[in-house]
Amino acid sequence: MPRALWLLGTWVALTVPSQDPALAQPGGPQAAMPCETLASIALPNTRITMAQRVDSGAFVAPAPPIPVPQNFSRVPAFCRVTATVAPVTGSEIKIEVWLPSAGWNGKFVGVGNGGMSGAIWHFAMAEPLQGGYAVAGTNTGHDGDEADSRFAVERPEAMTDYAWRAVHEMTVKAKAIILAHYGRNARHAYWIGCSSGGRQGLKEAQRFPADYDGIVAGAPANNWMPLMAYAANVQRVMTDSAVGLTPRHLELLQAAAIAACDANDGVNDKVIEDPQRCAFDPATLRCNATNAQNCLTDRQVAAVRSLYAGVVTRSGTLMPGPTPGGELAWMAFTPRIFPIGANYMRDVVMRDASWNLATLDFDRDIARGIAEDRAQVTTTEANLGAFVGRGGKLLLWHGWTDALIPARNTVEYYEKALAASGGDARNAIRLFMLPGVDHCGDGEGTFVFDALQVIDAWVERGQAPERIVAQRPPVGGGAPRTRPLCGYPQIARYRGTGSTDDERSFDCGMPAPR
Repeated sequence: MPRALWLLGTWVALTVPSQDPALAQPGGPQAAMPCETLASIALPNTRITMAQRVDSGAFVAPAPPIPVPQNFSRVPAFCRVTATVAPVTGSEIKIEVWLPSAGWNGKFVGVGNGGMSGAIWHFAMAEPLQGGYAVAGTNTGHDGDEADSRFAVERPEAMTDYAWRAVHEMTVKAKAIILAHYGRNARHAYWIGCSSGGRQGLKEAQRFPADYDGIVAGAPANNWMPLMAYAANVQRVMTDSAVGLTPRHLELLQAAAIAACDANDGVNDKVIEDPQRCAFDPATLRCNATNAQNCLTDRQVAAVRSLYAGVVTRSGTLMPGPTPGGELAWMAFTPRIFPIGANYMRDVVMRDASWNLATLDFDRDIARGIAEDRAQVTTTEANLGAFVGRGGKLLLWHGWTDALIPARNTVEYYEKALAASGGDARNAIRLFMLPGVDHCGDGEGTFVFDALQVIDAWVERGQAPERIVAQRPPVGGGAPRTRPLCGYPQIARYRGTGSTDDERSFDCGMPAPR
């Protein structure tokens, strides 16, 4: 079951109840309800809009919010329940719960979405269902594309739904629907998501530690306001005609960075195994008489260095910059592709439709954005003691060449969480960094792995992940490349013999001293 590929505050005390008292679930079995009768069950603040059986391979989803392939031909028969939840005035949270008609494995999976998350990601729900899990998704309280923040203008409750409430409401209601349909509770609950889906998973661990037993948080967009400023700044640089960076320049940069650091791990494979030890300087591409067609001007070199630096204010670095090797992805932040940062600054922070990206000021605007984050989108609380204390497991992962959410942000969060979450944290929180992997997948590295299987084995059988085998699908035929993903701070080290496309030729070990 290959992994589905997903895109993209003030701490609130953990005394917030994990579910509505009216939905407290009894421990023993009860009478099971057939699919079509689920429309009649009464749940607090909830209107069930549909409950119907879907035959095997018959599901047809609306167009996905991101350009990913959708194939539901292998999806088994299931009971599809849709509902609208309105916990407060001004809230309209849409959820879907899919319940296997046969072969339910007794477990539940909540799936995340990405960006501003204005859609239910059916393609992400399909694979858990195929594995026998009951699964749920939400539009996080609004409809819209993943870079559109206009839903939040003058709608504070919609922003709170997006920030955390919709996922929690979905989780509570899904568990109640599972109990009604099967007559018993799910014995384990898992969360799986990347980008905004990763942030959603961390918010659940921080604020509702009893909602999930295991959480997979890939490339989490948790350090929200600095991340939005980073995205807006990349867009500003990439659209500045005076700088003039083009896709060709980014291709040159990416190729030069890989050439400079690829061989550091002893394998030439277009993958920088340990980018933290890559000392690439874009000034190596500075224009001169011999490279006039393949070079950067002084102004372009300075602009690229500023992007590598991340988000730096008078008080320090609030968001680390990306590591070398994924520069071409900076084009994603251009207005026609994914202008999430500029849109968020305009609509939510500045609340000014005429706001000009050229006026972005890190010190002033980030401070304003943090002060305005009443909905608590920011998800940086490091103390996960309540989640860890009840036996929860957190699997963090991030691609090293992610240029949309700099990977070192997740490294920093992981280190803070270990320090703040108590003595058992190292047995409950693991981080895996993926060399050569872009935002939530793709790239030159190995990025296909079954994260759900990993978290399930960890929670249910106590098999803590130490080494995860990942694949890179073949390009143009041939066998896939396999490599081990190693628990941070370890890296994959080539043994010196055997195929470099075979994970058996690598051991996990500590990197050489800097």
